[in-house]
Amino acid sequence: MARRKRYGRAFKKEAVKAVEDAVRAGGTIGDVASSLSVKENTLSRWVQLSRRQEASEATGGLTETERSELGQLRREVKRLRTEREILKKATAFFAKENA
Repeated sequence: MARRKRYGRAFKKEAVKAVEDAVRAGGTIGDVASSLSVKENTLSRWVQLSRRQEASEATGGLTETERSELGQLRREVKRLRTEREILKKATAFFAKENA
């Protein structure tokens, strides 16, 4: 089974910019996709995601960086709550043992 090719954020951003420039000049997504050796539907998806993100940012939504940071902070809060519960149980256990 063939592995999927992974593209970095910078490449995707440049590809979306190239599509926008090509469309303004009368070109198509297919033209850009073939020049970058990327499937047309993949490139179309990147363009759609970029447009959604821009719309979200324009309406006061979270940026990609903020979403990433929020996810990281939520994972950290979950870990800290778990640790706190373990410490509570350990404190109760040792308090009973010493009583």
